[in-house]
Amino acid sequence: MDCSKIGRLIAQLRKEKGLTQQNIANALNISNKTVSKWECGLGCPDVSLWADLSVILGADMAQMMEGEITLNRPDSGNINKINFYVCPACKNVLVGTGSSSIFCCGRKLERLATNQDESTPHITTEIIDVDYYITIDHEMTREHYILFAAYVKSDIVFLNRLYPEQSPTLRIPQISDGKLYLYCTKHGLAVYSLFIKSMTPLTKQKANGKK
Repeated sequence: MDCSKIGRLIAQLRKEKGLTQQNIANALNISNKTVSKWECGLGCPDVSLWADLSVILGADMAQMMEGEITLNRPDSGNINKINFYVCPACKNVLVGTGSSSIFCCGRKLERLATNQDESTPHITTEIIDVDYYITIDHEMTREHYILFAAYVKSDIVFLNRLYPEQSPTLRIPQISDGKLYLYCTKHGLAVYSLFIKSMTPLTKQKANGKK
């Protein structure tokens, strides 16, 4: 470990959080002199303190131990490049619009890739008032269900969380030319194009000559 680099990073993160050395010391039940030594590069935190220190400073523990936080490229703001993440432990659903490091339940989450095959559910849609009413042909058991549906258009995302044993239906505002994403707990993420009376996955639409 490079204690000098680690010390500078700890000082930077502490100041960004508006914390004093004494705040850190109190939270870790150590002396403020110990924190001062870290920041001066005269020593590194004990291995037993790293997990709590990373939580206090709000930073990834592995990168802190290297003394350098990797910065993501600036978000271009293109919502069409949206990324979805699902925690395998708690089923938390997270969304990002740029490159990012996403963590949940102590795990680094990987971006969901779309997976279109014969298991991709068929969908029908109809217009009710000013909404699309979407019905998903999919079971909703505790072992196999649609976890979320997200409709993306321009700078707008409508995210619907679904649950086992509920009806696989949803309503979203009637905004055309968007994309609908569905995440199945067994088969992964699928994406659908324009709303038509009987919707099929993007890959099947292309195979049928539709755009």
